[in-house]
Amino acid sequence: MQTHQYDVVIVGAGGAGMRAALESSSRARTAVISKLYPTRSHTGAAQGGMCAALANVEEDNWEWHTFDTVKGGDYLVDQDAAEVMAKEAIDAVLDLEKMGLPFNRTPEGKIDQRRFGGHTRDHGKAPVRRSCYAADRTGHMILQTLYQQCVKQDVEFFNEFYVLDVVLTHDLTRGPVPADEQVAVSGVVAYELATGEIHVFRAKAVVFATGGAGKIYKTTSNAHTLTGDGMAVALRRGIPLEDMEFFQFHPTGLAGLGILLSEAARGEGGILRNSEGERFMERYAPTIKDLAPRDMVARAMANEVREGRGCGPNKDYVLLDLTHLEPAHIDAKLPDITEFARTYLGVEPYTEPVPVYPTAHYAMGGIPTTIDGEVLRTNTDVVAGLYAAGEVACVSVHGSNRLGTNSLLDINVFGKRAGIAAAAYATTAPLHEMPEDASAPIVGYIERLRDHAAGERIADIRRDLQETMDRNAQVFRTAASLEAARDDIVELKKRYRSASVQDKGRRYNTDLMEGIELGFLLDLAEIVVAGALAREESRGGHFREDFPTRDDERFMLHTMAYLRPDDSPGGSRVDLDYKPVTVTRYQPMERKY
Repeated sequence: MQTHQYDVVIVGAGGAGMRAALESSSRARTAVISKLYPTRSHTGAAQGGMCAALANVEEDNWEWHTFDTVKGGDYLVDQDAAEVMAKEAIDAVLDLEKMGLPFNRTPEGKIDQRRFGGHTRDHGKAPVRRSCYAADRTGHMILQTLYQQCVKQDVEFFNEFYVLDVVLTHDLTRGPVPADEQVAVSGVVAYELATGEIHVFRAKAVVFATGGAGKIYKTTSNAHTLTGDGMAVALRRGIPLEDMEFFQFHPTGLAGLGILLSEAARGEGGILRNSEGERFMERYAPTIKDLAPRDMVARAMANEVREGRGCGPNKDYVLLDLTHLEPAHIDAKLPDITEFARTYLGVEPYTEPVPVYPTAHYAMGGIPTTIDGEVLRTNTDVVAGLYAAGEVACVSVHGSNRLGTNSLLDINVFGKRAGIAAAAYATTAPLHEMPEDASAPIVGYIERLRDHAAGERIADIRRDLQETMDRNAQVFRTAASLEAARDDIVELKKRYRSASVQDKGRRYNTDLMEGIELGFLLDLAEIVVAGALAREESRGGHFREDFPTRDDERFMLHTMAYLRPDDSPGGSRVDLDYKPVTVTRYQPMERKY
């Protein structure tokens, strides 16, 4: 075992992690730990753009952006956080431009902007051009730009290190901590993929920026590595997760595959059509049609299929029509996604509409934080020195449904804020002691998984988890479907306890890491289903067919879910608490577009 010591440790080297590192490393001794080489992080898969009210193409202002974010999130958004994000969006874009990010330009040389779903002018009266973009490779460009700046700044990276535990000064799983005692972070425990060695990183401050958990679903736009590691590590240490029942299903995944086709396609004029050739979104969102928020479009598409107007031999998808656009325009603005259609489906977007269907895309919930990224251990109390930013965190700026392009904005605004706050804390905070056996729980966990002589394959359990989540907790949900998912997860957790990995080696044992990641996915799926069962309403990405309307009287609240160990069949139970939504200027109203 090796021990390292830093002022700030950042876990995750995607957009949020590297944006935090740029701020932290100039103020304090900082290390970035990543399970991947940084430029392979999933931020690079984001296509469409990063929004800011620059008003380069049309009149716009940050207040309209705030309103759209709140309304798009079906009023579950914490409005103070949304105001911060919308105000700081302009500088966030300009910061990236100054770092060298090659945004598309207007003829006058300004950063170009295009339309995106849910972004409007004058409080919903018409779509607005707010998304700053680099063709359909915006996330890729952001990732490369931030990595170049980190290299320039001599940020220290530990690549292909999996953080599997966070060490706190108190054991939060054993119940409430006395009010006069401060809970603080001591560091993290990581597994080095190249050697199989355990590393302990002592730190005054830790920032989680580990991304989402889309692999709880089978049909997903998320990479194989998005297994909710940071969320699950925090959850197992007694930290709650907020609003995990709200999962976004992006409308335009390639049918049958889930590979993402950016909303930019509709921003550039793409039209969704059913088997009758009808532009069906005119019936669901008469004002902004195909550019309605993602949850509404995804449900509309799924409903068209359910009512028999799906396309293809099995009538199980709808069509994204770009054929009316000039090929030169498609090539200039949408080069990657059109190539995806050719490569994976054999469809030529110039002349043929592309088969699409909703795909699991983004977790609106996550580790609860303040607007400075401080992690909350209760509704009000923070863990001193522990921060989170990006998709792993819940600020909450996305509420129950994230608007397109607000994710790349989120990682830059709150990644920057978390990096600054963590470094500021580390300049005055003590380095808390870590127990000598801090790595023992993880070592024991790894050895148990590796040493099982024979047991069920990890891949089989993961497949069954993903299939039950796709079947029972996707775009449409009911009590019966969620209860079926819950029962399946209990059984899968029992099966997991006797599972084994086929590779018993120590070097580059990805089989072992997938086994550990499956444990994370099972815990997170349990949280998603428990929150969804308890929330007897429909709001944003969470649609209950047995409770089809929004219920502000009972559920204008954030869900706070705690995983507690016990002797139940699954070995754990989920305790739910709630906290109020922060409302500043926009009172809840019916969401129409």
